[in-house]
Amino acid sequence: MSWHRTKQPAAPDEAVALPYADRAEAGRVLAARLAPMGLDGAVVLALPRGGVPVGHEIARRLESPLDVLVTRKIGFPPQPELGVGAIAEGGEPVFDRGLLDRLGLTEDDMAATVRAERAELDRRVAAYRGGRSLPDVAGRAVVVVDDGLATGGTARAAVRALRGRGRGPSRLVLAVPVGAEETVRSLAAEVDDLVVPAAPADFRAVGQWYRDFGQLTDRDVTGWLERAGNGPRQSR
Repeated sequence: MSWHRTKQPAAPDEAVALPYADRAEAGRVLAARLAPMGLDGAVVLALPRGGVPVGHEIARRLESPLDVLVTRKIGFPPQPELGVGAIAEGGEPVFDRGLLDRLGLTEDDMAATVRAERAELDRRVAAYRGGRSLPDVAGRAVVVVDDGLATGGTARAAVRALRGRGRGPSRLVLAVPVGAEETVRSLAAEVDDLVVPAAPADFRAVGQWYRDFGQLTDRDVTGWLERAGNGPRQSR
């Protein structure tokens, strides 16, 4: 299935051929869905690393500025790949309280992990943007982009960080090429518009829906931003 919950009509709900060739193709598919949605003047904020090549294609199609919104997963210490929460720059940690309860943990138990992830988040902000600040989103349409939704923890932390600002976006759009159906449904209430062209019932991992899902580096991220005219070299 695909998922469109929008204020305005999107492109016709055409079937998506999976797997995507790569993140750039996924971005072009998303861009076609977003183009008719009246997003003039929007800023595109991609979640690094994988969301950046997707966001690059969207920003190019919408003729919008591209930047990053840095997030970090908060992992269960004995098993770091198991995400119990996430944090985004400018926001507070967002935990999966049900999972914490099942693991017998409290938020206080995760304090050291949160500090470590904040430090890595700050390092990445400096690497990706240099001295630039996160773009001012007050009163603007914002499109938050990632390359897929598994548990949705980092996407949820990102949109809540944007909502939590003194004056947030006038319209908040979450656009993701593919996601787990239950996760997509759970995120619908977090944003004004949700665009996910494919939400397969047999979703196991984001990478299974791409032929090329290579690991990206910090240099890849800054390269995409520089091509969009917004890398750390442009910092003042």
